Amino acid sequence: MNHTLRWQKSTFSDGGDGNTCVELAASPTTLHLRESDTPGTELTTTAAPLAHLIRGVKSGLFPAATPR
Repeated sequence: MNHTLRWQKSTFSDGGDGNTCVELAASPTTLHLRESDTPGTELTTTAAPLAHLIRGVKSGLFPAATPR
């Protein structure tokens, strides 16, 4: 069965007209993430690994990246 994904922008997006948003969509068993400026490229995962990543980011496990 083919489900149409309903993409939602992150509340942390800048809210402007530009393509600077992280978007999330959910299907019955999978979470889909993409950036607005590259909507054809998606990251897919399930809830548990994404929750683990978010906890790690919030706890400071990953140091802030320095722009190159």
